[in-house]
Amino acid sequence: MTTTSSISQTLAARVGERPADLIGQTDLLKIPSLSALTGCDIYLKCEFQNPGGSIKDRAALQLVKDAMASGELKPGMTIVEGTAGNTGIGLALVAKSYGLKMLAVMPNDQAPEKTRMISLHGAQLKAVDPVPFKDPNHFYHTAKRIAEQHDDYWWANQFENTSNARAHFLQTGPEIWQQTQGAIDVLVSVAGTGGTIAGNSTYLKQQKPDLAVWLADPDGSGIYQFLKTGEYQSSGSSMTEGIGIMRRVENFRQAKIDYAINLPDQDLVTLSRYVRDEDGIVLGSSSALNVAAALAAALYHGQGKTIVTFACDLGERSASKLYNADYLQQRGLSDQVEPIAELLQRYRQQSQRVLHVTRDYWS
Repeated sequence: MTTTSSISQTLAARVGERPADLIGQTDLLKIPSLSALTGCDIYLKCEFQNPGGSIKDRAALQLVKDAMASGELKPGMTIVEGTAGNTGIGLALVAKSYGLKMLAVMPNDQAPEKTRMISLHGAQLKAVDPVPFKDPNHFYHTAKRIAEQHDDYWWANQFENTSNARAHFLQTGPEIWQQTQGAIDVLVSVAGTGGTIAGNSTYLKQQKPDLAVWLADPDGSGIYQFLKTGEYQSSGSSMTEGIGIMRRVENFRQAKIDYAINLPDQDLVTLSRYVRDEDGIVLGSSSALNVAAALAAALYHGQGKTIVTFACDLGERSASKLYNADYLQQRGLSDQVEPIAELLQRYRQQSQRVLHVTRDYWS
């Protein structure tokens, strides 16, 4: 197990000429309460420090830089992307930094905090009804169709464009390796497009092959069942936005996953309140899912491990859902949290819920 004092402190403050220059090189923050409870060092990679407020800034920047380098994306063109929010914000910020235009196609049921940010960064927003992926009016298909109808539009295609995962292979993974001085034992991540877990797991396993990589999956997603049976099946739904996949996508195909766990939204309510009250850390819903899975990983592997997961975005972007008692009640969730001792005991007793991934799911 590492100590806080042994974590690398060498990242220097930067001076940028545009907001996109400040993407990346985010800090690691220890979660003292959960670390003490488990005997592990549990760290958050503070992706809310990116100028667009989320980890998706990294993918947005790499998508644009690679497309400009290849000539697909030229000055004056418009970027088009279907997004649950954070990628749209990141692309809007990067587009402005590079003198490009941006059109975000977004389901109209996403948190208003994200909708406002896309417009504040100067992007055009097209809101569509939330429909199943097979429906041609799904935001993904709508964005693709709009781009195909205009010669001066470029579709970012974050699900299939592997510049997404490349951002994390080139930047995020090396940062984590440096910051932990190679002492990381467990990496925990949710998956939306799969870029974060793919790029980081690929890089970090090249450095440390016995690193344990955990996937955190919410209700309503089919990844857990896919890793277990080879079929995408889901039940229920989740308040998390942009998390979970019900189809095979190219970025996720690159992920190197050893364990997977499905966790309910009620646990996110409990742990978000616990770390807020004990540590002063305000988590968004996706980050709370990461932290819940990191806690499960700590209890599963035992004391002495160094575990890194992601604070995907600003906690305030979940204010209207995760921290809204009326919204929680509408979803059948309780704002009255489970005592942490009971949650810990439940996680210890439910180790059978942890899936040890053995099938060659990415072939």
